[in-house]
Amino acid sequence: MTTSLAARRRPDGEAASAAYSAATVSEDGASSVTEIPAPSAGDLSPDQASPHRRATLSLAALATSIFLTFLTVGLPLPIIPLYVGHVLLFGNVVVGLSVGIQFLATVLTRGYAGLKADRAGARRVMLRGMLFCACSGVANVLAAVLPAPDGVRLAVLIAGRLVLGFGESQLIVGMFGWGIGTVGQARSGMVLAWTGMAIYGAVAVGAPIGFWLYGRGGLALVGAVSVFLPAVAASIAFPVADVLKHKGQRQAFWQVIGLIWQPGLAVLLQGVGFAAIGAFVSLDFASKGWQGTGIALSCFGGAFVLVRLVAGHLPDRIGGGRIAIASLALEAVGQWMLFQAPNAHIALLGAAITGAGCSMTFPALGLEVVRRVQPQVRSTALGGFAAFQDIAYGVTGPVTGLFATAYGYPAVFAVGALCAVGGLIMAGAVAYGALGWRTTS
Repeated sequence: MTTSLAARRRPDGEAASAAYSAATVSEDGASSVTEIPAPSAGDLSPDQASPHRRATLSLAALATSIFLTFLTVGLPLPIIPLYVGHVLLFGNVVVGLSVGIQFLATVLTRGYAGLKADRAGARRVMLRGMLFCACSGVANVLAAVLPAPDGVRLAVLIAGRLVLGFGESQLIVGMFGWGIGTVGQARSGMVLAWTGMAIYGAVAVGAPIGFWLYGRGGLALVGAVSVFLPAVAASIAFPVADVLKHKGQRQAFWQVIGLIWQPGLAVLLQGVGFAAIGAFVSLDFASKGWQGTGIALSCFGGAFVLVRLVAGHLPDRIGGGRIAIASLALEAVGQWMLFQAPNAHIALLGAAITGAGCSMTFPALGLEVVRRVQPQVRSTALGGFAAFQDIAYGVTGPVTGLFATAYGYPAVFAVGALCAVGGLIMAGAVAYGALGWRTTS
């Protein structure tokens, strides 16, 4: 008999530990929601504590599933630039494209994933994402073993990256809807923080493991492991019960984007730093003869996870805008250190500081997005919000590849630092209600 980890749900699909809402309906049919803050875990009565714990355990199961599935991104991330550049012998622009096209596929399908999660159910969308991520591993195996010209193998590899991008879109948007529906809107920041910990934890451990696998079995072994991991993840997530879909008037995707573009632009600018590290830090280290190519991504991901563990609760307590300002300032410092690094130790420190800065930006601004929109379009809004970051991931690789060719690999980190400063300005607009920003709760 399968034991469900899901929390007990209220009729509107939120967990019993969630904040309750007072809803009003205006004459034109639009609804508004006023959140009544949920008590903290220490304030819960014995009757409330058990559902609260079950909801938290369910979220932990989902986050573990995200971690395992996202290893299909983390394992090949430092390998793809080396494989395309050193084995297939393509140039920097193609290297950047081979990394960034995954994120381009993700951004083009975030809106679809959000609409499907709001209408068909977040659980179904997340599980489907795991399937597509596994299929990307098959493409990596084929790209490594096919007796074909390098151009054909590159095409197969890029096809797998596109499939991986589509799978990631389904996976993460489904997690947002499933997770928030399980623990309640009052703990939205916690869901976003745990999701990020799972994602970047996978990047942190995936990089050195990916190098280890690559050294023993090449890209084929990396791909085979990437097929296996999502199956394990699905077995962990499957017992968690679905959440009920919210009823109410739904808005078109672009209407939702019009509500959230301010934090979206901030997170787009923040994403340039991570994309620059993912695409070119291994080549930067290799060009200078430095040791620690795989460790650079681990420093980034490790610092990211550590800050999430220590500060993941802060957006829910003090608001997202101020947290985002501090985070983007830290990211700018880390990127500038990578740009100016005279040795590997300073570069690794810069990667770690960048990870610490990137850590809280997305959940902090994502919390502001959740407060901005109605529950029935929440997944659509969060999918659109994440798409802004995906744009950075998709465009940064090929664009900064031009900078790397013209000015050297460190130049890409100077671009990342300048973009982080721009993101800081936009986060300030969200924090202080400029540029038309307001929340509904």
